[in-house]
Amino acid sequence: MADPTSRFGFVAFAETWNGRLAMLGFVIGLATELLTGQSILSQIGLG
Repeated sequence: MADPTSRFGFVAFAETWNGRLAMLGFVIGLATELLTGQSILSQIGLG
């Protein structure tokens, strides 16, 4: 079992922040796509 004060590994604190940052990245990617009219893949040269 993980140490309850640990902030690394598969602990609730790390997973909460991972989810928050993933949602933020998704929203930023979607907003960039809407503002530029290009898909995310085409913006980075893959599409």
